[in-house]
Amino acid sequence: MKKIVVAPMGDNMDALFVGIREFPTDKIILVSCEARYLEAQKVKDDLDRFRIPTHIMKIEGKTEIEIWEGTFKAISEIRSSEPEQEILVNVATGDRTTRCAATSAAFVNGLKAFATSEDKTLMLPVMKFNYYKLISDKKMDILKILHDKTCCSSLEELSRRTGMSLPLISYHINGNLKSDGLKTMGLVETTESKGRVAVELSSLGRMIVRGYIN
Repeated sequence: MKKIVVAPMGDNMDALFVGIREFPTDKIILVSCEARYLEAQKVKDDLDRFRIPTHIMKIEGKTEIEIWEGTFKAISEIRSSEPEQEILVNVATGDRTTRCAATSAAFVNGLKAFATSEDKTLMLPVMKFNYYKLISDKKMDILKILHDKTCCSSLEELSRRTGMSLPLISYHINGNLKSDGLKTMGLVETTESKGRVAVELSSLGRMIVRGYIN
């Protein structure tokens, strides 16, 4: 069965052809930030000459966080749009940022990923993380409210916005010995100033709310 190969644009695009040689490939999807879009177009032109269908998914933004979130969004959308296809993520093509982002995105979406070494492919273990099974309805409600950038300058404000008591909010944010809180799970970040604790979504928390993780 031919495969769809997803490859982040980066510093080692020769690794793309190692993967094509190893795996029967039906289509290539290049995930490219704005700065590498012209490079991606050149790679697409080269692949077109070999009659390998190639599509470019462009990531908006330039910062590292935007590239991380864009990579997660792209890989999540590819997985959702190709439910019957086997999808492989070639993380070897990326640079430091896109390689890490693509590997993490593959893991949380349950996709196979591979690297390359000396013209050989190395399959990475599939590590499926289902965050949604770990997040209760009330925790998800908190994340959705925090996604509104006007919230929340304090735990007290978050308590009012959610209709939950302050002790319950503290429990969901900080957790206890038996249960991880949103902060421990890496989904929110807190800062303290003048005795008030502000809460905001982490990058991972935003991706959870936006549905970039399956």
